[in-house]
Amino acid sequence: MSTTPSRQAPSRLLRNARVATGALFFTNGALFANLLPRYPAIKSGLDLTNTEFGLVVIAFPVGAIISGLAAAAAIRRFGPANVAVLGTVLTAAGLVAVGWSPALWMLVAALFVAGSADSITDVGQNSHGIAVQRGYGRSIINSFHAVWSAGAVTGGLMGTAAAANDVPLGVHLTVSGVVWVLVALVARRFTLPAGMSVGPPLVEGHHAPAGRPVAAWLRRPPVFLAALVLIAMSGTMVEDAGSTWSAVFLTQELDAGPALAGLAFVAMVGAQFVGRVLGDPMTDRLGQRAVARLGAALIVVGMGLVVLGPSAVAVIAGFALAGFGSATLVPAAMNAADDMPGMRAGTALTIVSWLMRVAFVVSPPLVGALGDAFGLRAGLAVVPVLAVGTLLLAGVLRGRVR
Repeated sequence: MSTTPSRQAPSRLLRNARVATGALFFTNGALFANLLPRYPAIKSGLDLTNTEFGLVVIAFPVGAIISGLAAAAAIRRFGPANVAVLGTVLTAAGLVAVGWSPALWMLVAALFVAGSADSITDVGQNSHGIAVQRGYGRSIINSFHAVWSAGAVTGGLMGTAAAANDVPLGVHLTVSGVVWVLVALVARRFTLPAGMSVGPPLVEGHHAPAGRPVAAWLRRPPVFLAALVLIAMSGTMVEDAGSTWSAVFLTQELDAGPALAGLAFVAMVGAQFVGRVLGDPMTDRLGQRAVARLGAALIVVGMGLVVLGPSAVAVIAGFALAGFGSATLVPAAMNAADDMPGMRAGTALTIVSWLMRVAFVVSPPLVGALGDAFGLRAGLAVVPVLAVGTLLLAGVLRGRVR
């Protein structure tokens, strides 16, 4: 009996829901990315060392970790789309507060609130996107993450332009927050109704990947989840390096101006966007496993170029290569988690999303401390370590489906 999903044309409801989900992903990417090119100004304005700056910015992922486990219960009660939109509103409010914070403690508190809301938004929009994917009967989850990357590029360019033109941080983030909240509210009108079921998981039955058999110990649920978390972390470590440190690195180590310094993040997330646009057809052709291993290898090469690159152009190219490599890792891990049998709706996805954010907590102070001791090049050298783990554990993902 074939388990191949039906390829009939999606209904108008599904098509509208796909566009609306894309809008939510775009908004989520654009909101936080507006802040990132302003990090050098915040760091110098408060006269922070690399270590102090790293400790300040982890307020965002710490908030995400503390609130993230509430996402599964919220999704079951209110529906993933409602959770994603409400989380977007609260994230925007936190980032507006960042822009107007006159003291360090207020900045930390605002980042904490924004991170708390963002983690719930992330799970809500991914849960809704996977529901839409089930209705389509084929892989489309990478396209949503591609739209997120496009939103991040847009937000990064907005932030870079604001920094280059000395727009006050509070004014800039207030305008950004209002614009993207309006987009999210409009998108909510076209999402799937709460509680609607549109089809089974894309791959029926169990998670033993197609292709070569997986070792028995890897198929144990705790080990399986841990492997998915590590794979997701490989992607988020690259994102954190690009978002937290790329502008600071280019400014501090290579004397780049504000406009050039902001381009490293844009290059990273732009290449990530391209990788995610190609991610669905690549996954259908090669399987999640092979695509993840190729991506991990590109991360190692790209971050090596960042660490060893003699010029700003080389560093920007390295971030772009690493961004392309990281493109499908988080979507693949989330997709596998959400389809995991024996779990209540949203539970495995929430666990993976929550634990992968540990990388966002650990990475900034670790890189900052190593940067103060040995220079930021040495600090950023830790980023490819998890990519090596992905090379070893990508076998938990689906192979090529024949």
